[in-house]
Amino acid sequence: MRLGRILALIGVALLVLVTNVMVSVLYMVAYGHLIDPGHEPEYYEDHIQVAGPYCSIIAGIPIMFLAGWWVAGWWRRSLGLRGAFVVWLAYAVIDLSILLIAGLSPGIAALFVISFATKLAAVCWGAKTRLKNSAGPPVRPHPTA
Repeated sequence: MRLGRILALIGVALLVLVTNVMVSVLYMVAYGHLIDPGHEPEYYEDHIQVAGPYCSIIAGIPIMFLAGWWVAGWWRRSLGLRGAFVVWLAYAVIDLSILLIAGLSPGIAALFVISFATKLAAVCWGAKTRLKNSAGPPVRPHPTA
């Protein structure tokens, strides 16, 4: 893999991270305006501390699936799955760094282990789906050859 491709894969990981955060923000907007309105801002800040890891797990699965599917199309078969793994690895390193800086309780850490595991499974599933579907039918020799 060349440096340009690795940087592009890191960019995809950042895009996944930003999209996942946007889902959490949208959840909080819906929660604050539709589900449980009328509380002080601290109430909602406390709520997202609990709900955030679950949002990351639930939204992260389809987002990482799509990321794996997308980047698997960048290479031939042997590198497609590796590219998807690099996306997950970059995502995990960035997200874990943020979590460690912010402080991490053991309970939240367990949820993030689940989050990273589901994201790894999803990105691999997306890449394998793309690679399987792009393989096409087996090539048969021409009957006159």
